[in-house]
This record gives sequence, structure tokens and C-alpha cells, in this order.
Amino acid sequence: MIKIALVDDHSLLRMGLASLMESQGNTVLFEADNGKEFVNKLDANNLPQIVLMDINMPEMDGFETTQWLKQHYPGVLVLALSMYDNETSIIRMLKCGAKGYILKDSEPAELKTAIDNLLSKGFYYSDLVSGKLMHAINKMDDETDDLKNLVPLNERETTFLKYTCTELTYREIADKMFVSPRTIDGYRDALFEKLKLKTRVGLVMYAIKNGIVNV
Repeated sequence: MIKIALVDDHSLLRMGLASLMESQGNTVLFEADNGKEFVNKLDANNLPQIVLMDINMPEMDGFETTQWLKQHYPGVLVLALSMYDNETSIIRMLKCGAKGYILKDSEPAELKTAIDNLLSKGFYYSDLVSGKLMHAINKMDDETDDLKNLVPLNERETTFLKYTCTELTYREIADKMFVSPRTIDGYRDALFEKLKLKTRVGLVMYAIKNGIVNV
């Protein structure tokens, strides 16, 4: 049974989502009209596993709320649920810490898939999100593709970076590389520092942009 919180300023939509979540065997811990109310209702002793987060809300929007969660409760997974399908909103939400992004008019089956993937893999990239990420990469300044701008990586870092571009979890990558999860954390943190990045999305974009993996 998955513990879920709903954050959206449209009460009818929240009611529909709550009913859907419970029909799928999940528990809705609470609902909130905006980010500020969500923060006030959050119980550190009974945290939701997943938060379905709207973006456009009064007082404290989805971007700000997701960023706050990332700083205070990084273990809580945010699935953005929005009407916005534009590249800017999607990438900004992912940078704020959302682990997935789907549209409000998605089928219930996709929402269930997204939630299942968040729990099993730690993220969910729909075709929409993948397409927007690729478009963003293709728009990047061609100068950043010059070899002189490539940061030298050792063999293990390169191997790890390639695995990062798959659907494997960090623990599964550790198994593939025959090292401990702690070692994988070290590779990840070293690359974050070396490449001046903060998220797995950033690592994937770097790998694609610089030809380390092909898509």
C-alpha cells in the first residue's frame, strides 16, 4: 500500500485523484490546496512516499514546493501532474527535484505506471518528457560539443555514466559493475562535482550531448 499526498488547487480534480488512488489500493494521507498548506500538513513521522504535485498554485507553486521537499525530505518522490506540456515547465520541474512528469489528461493506466516506476526505479520519464529533454539537448549551443570542452573521465566513470542513461537503479548499476552501492554513490558524487551537475537528468543530458551514449 503506497502512501500518497495530493497537492492541487482544484478540489474536484483532487477528489477524483483521491478516488482513483484508493481504487488502486493506495492510501491518500492528505490533500492540500497549495504548497504552503502541504508543508503545514506534512508530518515528519508519517511522510508520504509519493506526492502528486500540480505546478500552477497560489501562495507556493509546484516548483517552489518541490524544491523545498528536495531540501528537507529528499526521500519523498514528487510526480508532477500538470496541464503544461511545454519544455520549460518540464525541465524546470525536473531540475527542482521532481522524479517524473505526466499530464493531467493522461490515462489512469499511465498514472499507475508512473507511480510503480517511481517506487521501483526512482524515476519515470514518459515519452513526452524524453522528447522534451532531447529537444532541449539539440538546442544547446554547438560550441559546447567541442572536444576542448569535454571533461576527462576515467574508464569507471564513463562506464557508470553509460549505465546512468538506462532505466537501471543505482543499486542495479552497482550489481552490474560489481561494486557496492556506496562506491556507486562515490562515482555519482564525483561526476556531479566534476561536471558541475546536480541531478541524474543532468548526467544523462551531458552523456547524450557529448556522444558518450547514442540515442
